Amino acid sequence: MPDDLLGNVQDTKLATALSERYLAYALSTIMARSLPDVRDGLKPVHRRLIFAMRQLRLDPGSGFKKCARVVGDVMGKFHPHGDMSIYEALVRLAQDFASRYPLIEGQGNFGNIDGDNAAAMRYTESRLTEVAAALLEGIDEDAVDFRPTYDNEDSEPVVLPGAFPNLLANGAAGIAVGMATSIPPHNAAELCAAAIHLIRHPDAETAALLDVVQGPDFPTGGELVEDRATLLSAYETGRGSLRVRARWSRSDLKGGAWQIVVTEIPYQVQKSRLIEQVAQLMAERKLPLLGDIRDESTERVRIVLEPKSRTVDPDMLMASLFRATAFEQRFSMNMNVLDADRTPRVMGLREMLRAWLDHRHEVLERRSRHRLAAIARRLEILEGYLAVFLNLDEV
Repeated sequence: MPDDLLGNVQDTKLATALSERYLAYALSTIMARSLPDVRDGLKPVHRRLIFAMRQLRLDPGSGFKKCARVVGDVMGKFHPHGDMSIYEALVRLAQDFASRYPLIEGQGNFGNIDGDNAAAMRYTESRLTEVAAALLEGIDEDAVDFRPTYDNEDSEPVVLPGAFPNLLANGAAGIAVGMATSIPPHNAAELCAAAIHLIRHPDAETAALLDVVQGPDFPTGGELVEDRATLLSAYETGRGSLRVRARWSRSDLKGGAWQIVVTEIPYQVQKSRLIEQVAQLMAERKLPLLGDIRDESTERVRIVLEPKSRTVDPDMLMASLFRATAFEQRFSMNMNVLDADRTPRVMGLREMLRAWLDHRHEVLERRSRHRLAAIARRLEILEGYLAVFLNLDEV
């Protein structure tokens, strides 16, 4: 080994070296992988996907392009990680049963609620949706800061302008080192109404906002079975556990017979596995009130449950299913996000809406200053033209 390299050897305790490196890894997963930004509700991979698709001009009104092209651009320019992890993030943004308001419109097989995977990226195509276009609105008008990409060859936005309450509307889920996040999706109209209420009444409490935001609004539907006190506690602290049940109705048949039709199932439950679970319990004789289960779903969910006999009480039958199967699920709420200073924090509903409104206020000011500067430059040119025109003979 050359002498100049031997001179740089440093004695370090193994515990110190390990702790330093593990801390760097933990910070990397927290800041650059797992937790969404409170301002635009996106993790870095999602933000890079949307920005790369914008550069490819995959606007809502344009044609589709192969997902392999999008993934290649994201991986080569912005996100030096595995292509399959990038494609899985893209697929999730396009699935209407996973995202309440999809940011990407897919063409081809993007998987289904039964848990089937999407087709390979060489077969599927994609473009941005109107919601994604709203998140990008003003990005060319100095609305947000940019930073160099990993190889310093290009630049990428630190955060998107975010003219849509994406974090609460689409929710988020992620596991970092030592912390995790789990934010349910909500109704965008309710969120906008709550934001307007907060603008008009800056001191509004969470209870007043919950009069507008009724609770989570999952893309697969379902019924929330929690009282207001539980919801208030969860939305004030940013942590809680909410029960969601399948939505069902009784359907009467000829001769006094009846069946139960389930039209909505809890969020993130795979329909095929749910039916397998019920069939397994029936085989083990743990559901004595249930006679048969059938999946009659098309694009819409339709699960038919037949009772053992017509004398069975429908409510008792469903109660037994809610107890024993995934027809009732608990959604653990942990609203852990990166705030405007890139610090991980658990926020309540009011704090999240306030952070989004503050970001939008800053974007509006920056866009206005950019437009004023453009007008000033144009006026200066026009003043020069006017001077020349008034002294045309001398010129």
